[in-house]
Amino acid sequence: MLIVQKYGGTSVGTLDRIKAVAQRVIETKKEGNNLVVVVSAMSGETNKLIEYAEFFSKTPSQAEMDMLLSAGERVTSALLAIALNEFGYKSVAMSGRQAGIITDSLHTKAHIDHIDTTYLKETIEDGTIAVVAGFQGTTKDGKVTTLGRGGSDLSAVAIAGALEADLCEIFTDVDGVYTTDPRIEPKAKKLEKISYDEMLELASLGAKVLQNRSVELAKKLNVNLVTRNSFNNNTGTLITKEENIMEQPIVSGIALDKNQARITLRGVVDKPGIAANIFKKLAENNINVDMIIQNVGVDGTTNLGFTVPQNELAFAKKIMEELQSSEKLEYNSEIVKVSIVGVGMKSHSGVAALAFSTLANENINIEMISTSEIKISMIIHAKYGELAVRTLHKAYKLDKN
Repeated sequence: MLIVQKYGGTSVGTLDRIKAVAQRVIETKKEGNNLVVVVSAMSGETNKLIEYAEFFSKTPSQAEMDMLLSAGERVTSALLAIALNEFGYKSVAMSGRQAGIITDSLHTKAHIDHIDTTYLKETIEDGTIAVVAGFQGTTKDGKVTTLGRGGSDLSAVAIAGALEADLCEIFTDVDGVYTTDPRIEPKAKKLEKISYDEMLELASLGAKVLQNRSVELAKKLNVNLVTRNSFNNNTGTLITKEENIMEQPIVSGIALDKNQARITLRGVVDKPGIAANIFKKLAENNINVDMIIQNVGVDGTTNLGFTVPQNELAFAKKIMEELQSSEKLEYNSEIVKVSIVGVGMKSHSGVAALAFSTLANENINIEMISTSEIKISMIIHAKYGELAVRTLHKAYKLDKN
């Protein structure tokens, strides 16, 4: 088998942990597998480099930041390769450029264009373990770029897809994907398998296990993705095509997103173009609008409500007050979004009714609702967020899986 393994910052956070990763890589190699290992910077290293840059400038060149920040992953890849060679396993460290990762020229959040796998394939065929610095690539004209948040996951998935690897293992400090956050509901169960679409929903709704860009790419390239814990040998969670999951549960997970704020416009003139003008202006300023609700117009006016990330509320408020008089605007940051996710919902009725009745029994008022084929999201008061997660988790019998 050809396996791509990726180790995150906590997994390689110290020299002893890098040594432990080397031992895990060796065990995988001993099983007769060919290996490409993708690594993040040691935990805390990237923040340290950012602090160094800010000592000189609060607004450094993004191109120079890419050159600086890409160094952290190169350090880890070299250290791991040195350790593997010392243990008697032939290994070579590679930067993103050496691994053939070609990106566009959008510094600090580049997108991978393609991967020239020539050197990687030569290395693998020689029986050598390739240790690639994640999070980075290079433009066609040789300028260093970084891939943004979750970039090392993206590097690993892209390499796995380009090499048509049998498996891509993402090692973190958690055992896999759970039915909900175990810190909120101790009865949460680890999922053996989950579909790409469900994982995409959970990732976008606040699940921190995988970054959604890497899941999107895994789906596009048909990469079998496993998320595992680098500190034990527990089986992880397989993220794969829906048809590879024999017995699909109706609901797979409950997510809680606390980064929510609501903006409401009262008494807006009810005529075509008003909403378009508002959302166009927000989009032009890269503010992500999530849920939208508009009441039926009365006496020529209507109320319009929508949610934005809480950390973008101040900027959104500034924009809205340029468009509307302040007395028509209301803001509420004391809200959260609770979501039910599951591809099995497509063929089962009553899923939404159970959610609404469950919250009603707890006297939890639902302020906004959004649905898709595999998701039901509800905006509720922030103080009820964790209670809602626990009661919904129990209602859908996720603790019995």
